[in-house]
Amino acid sequence: MLSREPAVAGLFYPDNPKILQEQVDRFLSTTNEPTLIPKALIVPHAGYIYSGAIAASAYQLLKPIAHRLSRVVLLGPSHHVPLSGLAAPSATTFCTPLGDIPVDQNGIAALLKLSLINIKDEAHQFEHSLEVQLPFLQRIMNDFQLLPLVVGNAKPDQVAEVLRCAWGGDETLVVISSDLSHYHPYQEAQRLDQETTAMIEQLDGRITGSQACGCNAINGLLRLANNERMSIKTIDLKNSWDAITSSYTNGSSVTKNTENRDRVVGYGAYAIY
Repeated sequence: MLSREPAVAGLFYPDNPKILQEQVDRFLSTTNEPTLIPKALIVPHAGYIYSGAIAASAYQLLKPIAHRLSRVVLLGPSHHVPLSGLAAPSATTFCTPLGDIPVDQNGIAALLKLSLINIKDEAHQFEHSLEVQLPFLQRIMNDFQLLPLVVGNAKPDQVAEVLRCAWGGDETLVVISSDLSHYHPYQEAQRLDQETTAMIEQLDGRITGSQACGCNAINGLLRLANNERMSIKTIDLKNSWDAITSSYTNGSSVTKNTENRDRVVGYGAYAIY
């Protein structure tokens, strides 16, 4: 696989480059001014109409440092392929409607040499958790290399060691892609996501799969952040009903119905610094 082609363009986000660029820029323009400089972000990965604004609230923090960022280590959960450990692609580029992103082949080679990851293209082929982050990174940053890893059944220490080895310096950003609770009634989802957020804020790396689909990657990052005495801040916390309500109010074609409130998905944005 020389290039990893988009799998969810036209589904999770627009496949028209002009419309996609305008949508991402609109998300980024409606957030607050940056208040901290992150080394790592935790961001959601649903369709943009649901989680795009929440993701943008974290990505906008990169504006003051975008000029110095040239490398992104991106981890997300496997939704389609049973996976043990962490998987990198053999692809040399990741493609979106906004262009191609070169893969950090040296970074992957270093992790392979340490036997910390494996090559598994099928884990990447249809995986949306990484793909939906790319247009945001492309609109915020200039040229950059991508080290994309799909995370399967992996212990926090295993993920933390991968992150430690790929951590880099000021040129490197770490992004963890994860949604929060899935398909609970609105008020229950709010309670569950607030509990999960409290654990994240305490750098408590014991998040479960029922709390966040990207729990293994989150726990590894929290383990490393705790060891390095880093800080974390919640940037935004909402769910799919909040997004639908906002879209409905603003004249979107999103259908607002009772089922949307009875089965919501939680989305959080967090910054580690």
